[in-house]
Amino acid sequence: MTFHVTEAAVTAIKAALEKRGTPGAALRVGVKGGGCSGYMYHLEYCDAEARETDHIFEYDGAKVFIDKKSMAILRGTQLDWEDRILEKGFKFVNPNAAGSCGCNLSFDVKQEESND
Repeated sequence: MTFHVTEAAVTAIKAALEKRGTPGAALRVGVKGGGCSGYMYHLEYCDAEARETDHIFEYDGAKVFIDKKSMAILRGTQLDWEDRILEKGFKFVNPNAAGSCGCNLSFDVKQEESND
């Protein structure tokens, strides 16, 4: 399973962990139920070791952990960092997202086609 992190996002992850004083920590990326459309992205710093069932990615020293359930929704996703005049932060480009709500904080997942 793939999960891509852009160079800009790697730089942002490493800078945040350095500022936090935990450069050896990881960024845990996940999906939780909630919001207007059903799912919301969740990011948190992780000082502990990866869980046994986590997918572990490392990009130029920046570690990213994703739990098994979230990975099913995040497969093929790209995590990017945007720094614009009015907005700064991580941006998900998720091929599995069917759409997002008006506030753009939650998303819905494409349904798999059945062969009935």
